[in-house]
Amino acid sequence: MDNKLFVYNTLTRSKELFKPLHEGHVGMYVCGPTVYGDAHLGHARPAITFDVLFRYLQHLGYKVRYVRNITDVGHLEHDADEGEDKIAKKARLEQLEPMEVVQYYENRYHKAMEALNVLPPSIEPHASGHIIEQIQLVKEIMANGFAYESEGSVYFDVPKYNNVHHYGRLSGRNLEDVINTSRENLDGQSEKHNLVDFALWKKAQPEHIMRWPSPWSDGFPGWHCECTAMGRKYLGAQFDIHGGGMDLVFPHHECEIAQAVASQGSDMVRYWMHNNMITINGQKMGKSLGNFITLDEFFTGSNKNLTQAYSPMTIRFFILMAHYRSTVDFSNEALQAAEKGLQRLLEGWKNLERLEQSVFSGPSGSSNMSSLVNRCYEAMNDDLNTPIVISCLFDACHYINQIVDKKVSVSADELKELKDTFRLFLFDILGMKEETGAGNAAREEAFGKVVDMLLEQRAVAKANKDWATSDKIRNELTAIGFEIKDTKEGATWKLNV
Repeated sequence: MDNKLFVYNTLTRSKELFKPLHEGHVGMYVCGPTVYGDAHLGHARPAITFDVLFRYLQHLGYKVRYVRNITDVGHLEHDADEGEDKIAKKARLEQLEPMEVVQYYENRYHKAMEALNVLPPSIEPHASGHIIEQIQLVKEIMANGFAYESEGSVYFDVPKYNNVHHYGRLSGRNLEDVINTSRENLDGQSEKHNLVDFALWKKAQPEHIMRWPSPWSDGFPGWHCECTAMGRKYLGAQFDIHGGGMDLVFPHHECEIAQAVASQGSDMVRYWMHNNMITINGQKMGKSLGNFITLDEFFTGSNKNLTQAYSPMTIRFFILMAHYRSTVDFSNEALQAAEKGLQRLLEGWKNLERLEQSVFSGPSGSSNMSSLVNRCYEAMNDDLNTPIVISCLFDACHYINQIVDKKVSVSADELKELKDTFRLFLFDILGMKEETGAGNAAREEAFGKVVDMLLEQRAVAKANKDWATSDKIRNELTAIGFEIKDTKEGATWKLNV
């Protein structure tokens, strides 16, 4: 089929046909974590969302350069221009070097991403490793008249920029709204010419550990600079996709647009894509609110809000069961439903792997097959509609059960297409995987052999018309959660967890 991918562009507030700047190649930048604490469910959502986009673009044949940054300097408390650097504060509290904090939490972030089966990006640049590029960006903005130095710091002149360009295009805000909000939050920031101006370079106070020399002072770059500077370095003055959480639309991404236009005279990003928030009781999950559950806590069940541990694939499936632009409200019930749903799909896959070409002379399922493939592609091409893909895979499980029960027949080609489609969408694109921890595979195999041996004993009992023993084996297996089905070829079993 003709795979035309449509994505929702936050900048135009509409779904647009995706056409890369350079045919066959895609440049994609996604805002990564600020590494001063463990990753939580809110961090997992953009990582998984853009991992699926990365996987799908590659499946469509594009060569993708995927850049996801690590923020290790310049992100001040409350996302503002005052207060401590989040990493430096953590380092001070724990009596560590800031880069010890960075390395520790970055390692843990990577471990969590690997557990979630999130592919590593093509490039993972650090803000602290690109100070030269950020200083160069600030120089360009100053040379074009859109920034000024004040007491060793450099600020972006938002009203002056707004006179020539529109500040607020991405978030839909006008300058007056931003000024009113800034006035409420202003706390004696006398260095700025205007309340709404934001820092491009901050002069470091004597106690500030993380500092670099610049033409203006020993200091550090503003938080917004890093993504503009690193995106341009690795993807060029214009590139295809910039992604991140919806909470970054303002001020972070709005400021990125302003910096790009002020420095080079043109937009840098063509498609802005944002995932929505994870909420707990309707409130955004985040470190600043203290209502977050870390990924490690999900995996171990060690949080008072959790009734059990949830596997990384359950978390991934839970996130993909909702469209990336919709809000997802955390609850144990929703996660348990995701766990059961994923188990059903993996059970369908196991049944599919065991199937041979059916010789049953019933109605053919070929029409189901072509419909399944088309519906999965249509859903992915419609702004990555993963819930519809999952719904299609549930339909496929129903179809697989019909084949197992000999209600429909499939040819060898149809069976291969069904397996290829199921594998492609469940594993390759949605990024699910079968979870078997260290040693579990061997234990599962042994466990399966024991059940098979019991069913063989039951078959012998039935052949000898020893109905009491036959029923006892079946009833006791059923009592501990096994579902036994008698077929012409013999008994089959599955474990209902």
